[in-house]
Order: sequence, then structure tokens, then C-alpha cells
Amino acid sequence: MVVAVDPVGTGLAESLARPGANLTGISDVSAEVTPKRMALLKEVAPQLRRVAMLWNANDLGMTLRYRASETVAEALGISVQPLGVREPNDFDQAFGTMTRDMPDAILMVTDSLTILNRKRVFEFAAAHRLPAIYEFDFLVREGGLMSYGPDQDETFDRVAALVDRILKGAKPAELPFEQPTRFRFVLNLRTAKSLGLAVSSRLLAQADEVIE
Repeated sequence: MVVAVDPVGTGLAESLARPGANLTGISDVSAEVTPKRMALLKEVAPQLRRVAMLWNANDLGMTLRYRASETVAEALGISVQPLGVREPNDFDQAFGTMTRDMPDAILMVTDSLTILNRKRVFEFAAAHRLPAIYEFDFLVREGGLMSYGPDQDETFDRVAALVDRILKGAKPAELPFEQPTRFRFVLNLRTAKSLGLAVSSRLLAQADEVIE
């Protein structure tokens, strides 16, 4: 599994150390990276008090990822506007909720549903000049403002190494779930300028990739 969302919480594994089933992989670290994501949002939106979180409420894994992010954000004193979606039509309702009660920023939890509707999220953020942070860097290359998350090159390299071990006879049930060790911050400067956001030299210095 690649970036498996809480394999223990979803019932797929008995534990990270000994999955006990016919699977292993790289586990999710949403709780660990949420403080960094909130800090990056505060760099471009110092007034940040409330963040809207979009996630696929039909997916238990995405719900657990959202809950982990919500818990950490609230511990940091940032309130969360929960916007669970289940199908494409739900995005209009989510956008309406934000329009009526505007948050200071958006965090989009990434899965197939939110990816398929990513351009609608980009357009809403642009129309309302809202900073938004995403979990994966390809979303920033397509127009999102910024992302902070596991280095996907490292993730796939390590998954390939696990596959190699399994093909050589190792049992997945005995291979511990691993966690990402490298993370990347990607910033789209064009999007920042279109939103009228001031990007500090300190923030630019933190970026692993800047899109101009």
C-alpha cells in the first residue's frame, strides 16, 4: 500500500509493526505533518483562525485522515470548518457553506473524489482569494497554491523495495508498515500573486520547489 491511511484504524492491519495480513506498505502521517501545514498557511495568512477541510466522507480512510488533521489543528488553536463531500454535487454545497461563513484558508484531503474536482477547488479559492494547502505537489503544479507532504519519489522507491522483498519470499504480514522520512514543500508563486498574497523571503527559502 502507498500512503496507507491508518491501516490499523481501518482494520486492515493488526499493528504497524506486524500487519498480520497479506499486506504492508507506507503508512500515512497526517497527524504529524498537520502542524507544518498550518504553520505554512499562517506564513501567507497571519490572521489564520479557521481552516475549511474538504474530504471524502464516504471513505473511512479519508475520514480518519481528516480527523487526525482536525485534532491537531484544534490543539494549535485553529478552528475547523468540516466540509465532508460524498459526490461531485456536494462540492457546490461545500462552496456555498464557505461563501456564507468564509474561512481563512482551505486544506484539501486528497483522494480520487477531491482530485477529480480539484479545479473547482482551485477556482473557488481564486475567486475568494483564499490560501489553500494540499497534500501532494502535483496539485500545486496544476494551479494550487502550495503543498506539504511526503516525497513521492522516496515513497515509491521504498514501496518498490518492499515488493522486491516479497517477491524474494518475505511475508507481508511480517514486514512492518514504514513511514515517510522525507517531505517536500512546493509553492506556486504565480498562484500566490494572483491571490494577492505576500510571499516572504523566509517562506521562499523553505520551499523545495517554487513554480514561477
